[in-house]
Amino acid sequence: MAEEVPKKPTVETVPLAEEPEPKLNPEPEEKPNTEENTTETEASKPGGDEKIPESGSFKEETTIVGELPEAEKKALQELKQLIQEALNKHEFSSDSTPSPPDEQKPEATPEAESQPPAEENNKKEEQINEDVSESESVVVAVSAADDDVSPPPTTTTETEKPNEEVKKEGTEVAASSLEDDGAKTVEAIEESVVAISSSSIPEEPKVVEASSPEEVSIWGIPLLLDERTDVILLKFLRARDFKVKESFTMIKNTIRWRKEFKLEELLLNENLNDEYLEKTVYMQGHDKEGHPVCYNIYGEFDNKEVYKKTFSDEEKRQNFLKWRIQFLEKSIRKLDLNPGGISTIVQVNDLKNSPGPTKWELRQATKQALQLLQDNYPEFVAKQVFINVPWWYLAVNRMISPFLTQRTKSKFVFAGPSKSAETLLRYIAPEQLPVKYGGLSKDGGFGITDAVTEITVRPAAKHTVEFPVTENCLISWEVRVIGWDISYGAEFVPSSEGSYTVIIQKSRKVGASEEPVICNNYKIDEPGKVVLTIDNSSSKKKKLLYRLKTKTSNSD
Repeated sequence: MAEEVPKKPTVETVPLAEEPEPKLNPEPEEKPNTEENTTETEASKPGGDEKIPESGSFKEETTIVGELPEAEKKALQELKQLIQEALNKHEFSSDSTPSPPDEQKPEATPEAESQPPAEENNKKEEQINEDVSESESVVVAVSAADDDVSPPPTTTTETEKPNEEVKKEGTEVAASSLEDDGAKTVEAIEESVVAISSSSIPEEPKVVEASSPEEVSIWGIPLLLDERTDVILLKFLRARDFKVKESFTMIKNTIRWRKEFKLEELLLNENLNDEYLEKTVYMQGHDKEGHPVCYNIYGEFDNKEVYKKTFSDEEKRQNFLKWRIQFLEKSIRKLDLNPGGISTIVQVNDLKNSPGPTKWELRQATKQALQLLQDNYPEFVAKQVFINVPWWYLAVNRMISPFLTQRTKSKFVFAGPSKSAETLLRYIAPEQLPVKYGGLSKDGGFGITDAVTEITVRPAAKHTVEFPVTENCLISWEVRVIGWDISYGAEFVPSSEGSYTVIIQKSRKVGASEEPVICNNYKIDEPGKVVLTIDNSSSKKKKLLYRLKTKTSNSD
């Protein structure tokens, strides 16, 4: 006889604790002049099995101007004024490269420009003194050079005679010309006087038509001509701690780099697409706050053929860099850059089977890509989540951590292999998270709109889930326990007292290495309930995920 199942399920739920609100504005001295393309999350300490906070929510900095503090509003207006002046002067299309304000050199006075450095003067004096002791004639030459503006001396040395002869010859030629053509010379003088007199008369000022302001767009948004401009400018301001001049310089450099990199042409270049690259980086689903999620799969480069295709020489590395920038550009243009919209991306970096730090080509390409992203894509990432983190990566992170600001470090989350699924579920709903990373998102009868229920099952506890049914239908469900290693069973219990319980899935222990998701369905022709039993005999708590749907059966 079937085991008696209680009418009311004993479902244990653990309320999500409120996560402390992260500091969005750390102390000024801790903020860098450059920021990486990330925004805030609460950072967990590097470590394979660190404790994961239960809540994944965070407060993103506002992109609505009316909600900004007065100081930030003022900085935004000053930046817009600088941009307007630059557009009027067509500075964005000029070839001159702006220098950052902190690197500008003090202007030299005219006296300083005319005076050689003291060291150079000393060397010159020493050289002159040495020359003086060598020859008397050199002294004469130096003296003559120093007195070029003075009248010629009445006596000359032998070295000056050739010059004097040349002058005499020139004078004789000029005199003969004057005698031969005296009348023409007089006429020429009169014409010169007339020309000089007429040139001294001021001309009427010419009317110069003012050129229209330069038109500049970035990520498809024209500067200052669109309400979305404020969202873009706030990204640059936050990347430079609301220092207006530095933010302006960053924008000019970014626009110049985009022209040099020929990004508009790059967006139309479909030859960069390769199937193996699409496995290394792809977009799938959204996090709990609505941010699109980008997955970076470093383990794909452990394949020698893929690695060789991507990094074996400079040309291939540049091709990969262009493809990665092209991918990011297309992703940004899908964001909602309106004030208050979702304008950032969650980056999930899977380091499972990632090539180690000895791979020089990969490190070079990564370093170059990070520099470009840091300089030209400010504040486009909501979170950087690193999963399946190996020990060597944590060691590298500890080395570079002192060089990162608190603002930057607060955006990183690290999780070792045993905590990766739990960490991702903290930020991404199960219906949005791929099966390979602990979720239920996959091809099949269920979609991302079919909500998933999450329950924590305590150690050494049994948990049941009931699905009441009142009409004939086909009921389907999916069940997943993170890490499994528990017993699972399913049965149908009719409502009528005389009916027998039907065993749908005999209780069995599901190992951690078995199929991650169990899918079942059952055709129901009488009122009753489907009961799922999760028996957690282990000493660890387990995360249970499940969802169901029904399809009405009319005829059969």
